[in-house]
Amino acid sequence: MKSHFELMADYNRWMNERMFEAIAQLSDIELHQPRGAFFSSIIGSLNHILVADVIWLKRFSTSSHQFKTLHPLLDMTLPSKLDDLLYDEFATLRAARVAMDEIIINFVEEVTDEVLATELHYQNTKGKTFARKLSLLLLHLFNHQTHHRGQVTTLLNQIDIDMGETDLLARIPQ
Repeated sequence: MKSHFELMADYNRWMNERMFEAIAQLSDIELHQPRGAFFSSIIGSLNHILVADVIWLKRFSTSSHQFKTLHPLLDMTLPSKLDDLLYDEFATLRAARVAMDEIIINFVEEVTDEVLATELHYQNTKGKTFARKLSLLLLHLFNHQTHHRGQVTTLLNQIDIDMGETDLLARIPQ
């Protein structure tokens, strides 16, 4: 199972790098323009992906396994809403994305198949308590990013920016 998550972490970083590279050509006005997406704009959508990553990784950091790779998140403020705008400026958001992707890569390297089979007890943003298998929650983290990156690539396509290949197949070794 761990090898699947290593693939997902690699794919995740690769897609984020490509997406941010494509977005870098946009003006600040284009980034913030409301486009009818769930989180309004491109910058809003990118922030939402990061907000969700912070929330989930902070939950993972509360595990009894005490993942060393998640220690950088301990001092990070927990977002209060899913539409929090953590970074309004593109360069700062991009740097935060790169740092978060590195944390995710390191976390996946640290986790073991045995730990992935354990349950994580956590509270959602409304304070409701859950216990779910860590592997499935990590799968959710990657699926969530893919879902919202798909929305961003649609927004980019609407303004004639083609992301090209976005399928996981592009990162699966032969």
